[in-house]
Amino acid sequence: MKAIPARQSPTGNEPLVLCEHKDGVAILTLNRPDKRNTLSRQMLVSLRDIFDAIRDDPDVRVVILGANGTVFSSGHDMKEVLGNNRDGIESLFSLSTGVMEAIRLSPKPVIAQVQGLATAAGCQLVASCDLAVAASSAGFQTPGVHIGLFCSTPMVPLSRAVPLKKAMEMLLTGEAISAEEAYRVGLVNHVVPPEELAAATMQLAQKIIPFSSYTIALGKQAFYKQLALDQSSAYEVGKEAMVRNALAEDAHEGMSAFLEKRQPRWKHR
Repeated sequence: MKAIPARQSPTGNEPLVLCEHKDGVAILTLNRPDKRNTLSRQMLVSLRDIFDAIRDDPDVRVVILGANGTVFSSGHDMKEVLGNNRDGIESLFSLSTGVMEAIRLSPKPVIAQVQGLATAAGCQLVASCDLAVAASSAGFQTPGVHIGLFCSTPMVPLSRAVPLKKAMEMLLTGEAISAEEAYRVGLVNHVVPPEELAAATMQLAQKIIPFSSYTIALGKQAFYKQLALDQSSAYEVGKEAMVRNALAEDAHEGMSAFLEKRQPRWKHR
């Protein structure tokens, strides 16, 4: 795994985001539990730099994004918003949007590992990930209306992850939903006891790792590209992806291995 730039916490003791590489998985951990893992400008820059560094790293097959402490992330640091001018606020939210888009556009599947409350931009971070595993102790909330600041950017991935009426309820009331309700509405894939969270998330990652990284990256790209299209246009995206994929070396190897009843030997591991 390539060296990842580590941005120190303001105290200078530990990186804002811890990085570990294990069996093809990059495990990223938000590391400001004393600040409820707020997505400060420094935290966002650290996440941006890490996703840039691992984007083309062949040793990273899947990314797990978790957090230390009792809160997954409480969203933006309001001290960086309050009293700032238009340029400062715009650059902060542009930086945040860039991080969320880096997750969506990453060729690596990204799994949120949610141990506690994820609010506002913290909930946005979970909704931006491709998959999510939550502890039964987790919760999800977009409480911007409580402070007069509608969660307009968290709204974007949230409204694409859960039914529209549920998204609007969360946005208009600001009330938290439990991990179980998040599972029922499709915001998370699995809910497990807190003590099983890390193992369950790694188990999900390991289900993806055996497959061709080229195939996974191509499929993820096509999935998000077709989402907002009408069905005919979406089929065009799907068809083009299928053609590109079918002509690729790993698809030839996979189909040959299937017909020959053997395990495939991927070029792109």
